[in-house]
Amino acid sequence: MWALVIGALVIISITHWVYRWRNPRCINGKLPPGSMGLPLLGETLQFFSPNTSSDIPPFIKKRMKRYGSIFKTSLVGRPVVISTDPDLNHFIFQQEGHLFQSWYPETFTEIFGKQNVGSLHGFMYKYLKNMVLNLFGPESLKRMLNEVEQTTNRNLQHWSTQNMVELKESTARMIFDLTAKKLISYDGNNSSENLRENFVAFIQGLISFPLNIPGTAYHKCLQGRKKAMKMLKNLLQERRANPKKQQSDFFDYVLEELQKQGTFLTEEIALDLMFVLLFASFETTSLAITLAVKLLTDHPLVLKELTEEHERIVRNRENADSGVTWKEYKSMTFTFQVINETVRLANIVPGIFRKTLRDIQFKGYTIPADWAVMVCPPAVHLNPAKYEDPLTFNPWRWKGIELNGGSKHFMAFGGGMRFCVGTEFTKVQMAVFLHCLVKKYRWNTIGGGNIVRTPGLQFPNGFQVQIIENDNGEKGTA
Repeated sequence: MWALVIGALVIISITHWVYRWRNPRCINGKLPPGSMGLPLLGETLQFFSPNTSSDIPPFIKKRMKRYGSIFKTSLVGRPVVISTDPDLNHFIFQQEGHLFQSWYPETFTEIFGKQNVGSLHGFMYKYLKNMVLNLFGPESLKRMLNEVEQTTNRNLQHWSTQNMVELKESTARMIFDLTAKKLISYDGNNSSENLRENFVAFIQGLISFPLNIPGTAYHKCLQGRKKAMKMLKNLLQERRANPKKQQSDFFDYVLEELQKQGTFLTEEIALDLMFVLLFASFETTSLAITLAVKLLTDHPLVLKELTEEHERIVRNRENADSGVTWKEYKSMTFTFQVINETVRLANIVPGIFRKTLRDIQFKGYTIPADWAVMVCPPAVHLNPAKYEDPLTFNPWRWKGIELNGGSKHFMAFGGGMRFCVGTEFTKVQMAVFLHCLVKKYRWNTIGGGNIVRTPGLQFPNGFQVQIIENDNGEKGTA
């Protein structure tokens, strides 16, 4: 008898708990429509499902059609409101630090570090942002421009001598080597350990189901981070033991900050910052460059106008062999249109997360305090109400439009006070790469180029092209 009673109570308790999970309370209004999915798991599996199209991820698109532009769900055990609404997205970015603050799932902080710049707020975030601008600000980039061009020319020439080089992998290696040199004076050719290999392992499991058991992509991702962080810590300790007389890289700047009396910087924060900078600077940019080359390959009229712009720049020089100047870089009007259109279609960032600091009322819905909110850039960038034929590569749509930051309809580099501080660095690398490529080479696709997305991250996989150097007609592959 008692067993039946206890069993009934257990069933009632579980049923009540499941009901409460699927129907969360909202005291001060009405929650957005949506489904919370399975208890604890929520809709995490559906969210991480691969997408082989260039369109809005099916998880988002299906729910937009059913619930509208604002809907609720549950990801990795957390209630989340997903916004594809331009007005709400703009409101979220504008109210950073007041009604919302940067937040990412615990699995994200495990990957990027508990003290990573994306998880810090207020003064500490501004402090780190100013540190990064010391490396990636306009004045530093002006000095770096010649080095970026030399590195690009050297790699293009080398690739043209190879039998087969995959473009995404090659550009990632090129940018990583340059960034690692500027950050920590790292030279992979003269190092006993391969720092980039650890980042490759990290990236392969970055957007995967967060199951940390041996053999899973997520576990490999954490192991890659652990090894990379160990290398960075060893490099920092070596630099401390043998300081340089003059500041030569970002590591020296960090060490100076660590040694200042009353500094806010800790070794843990510094190492997490280095890790994030290395990842963000090479992986996202190489994806964008590769997609740009693929799109140019598929759209000869765009390539023609781009080539004409860079040929015109070279013709206007007193010395045709002189390097790109900052004035020339800023004059690359159509190049920036190509870059804007590429990153709009690339949707490299699948979601931008925030957390509500109090109950938020918006368009008849209430988002409770302490709920997560995810802004969805792919839904914004592929919105047919804003972009005619949104899946079409059309750089001319940006003609006459100057973008100095994020907007309601363009957030490839974020928005608000957390607009990406490395935006100009990315644009410099993309513009210089395209300049070096189209002024001296033409190419033919020889393999690969299928689109892989998960969930919202897209890149051409295995993209290979045959390069023909214009000067002497010799062929190579890249």
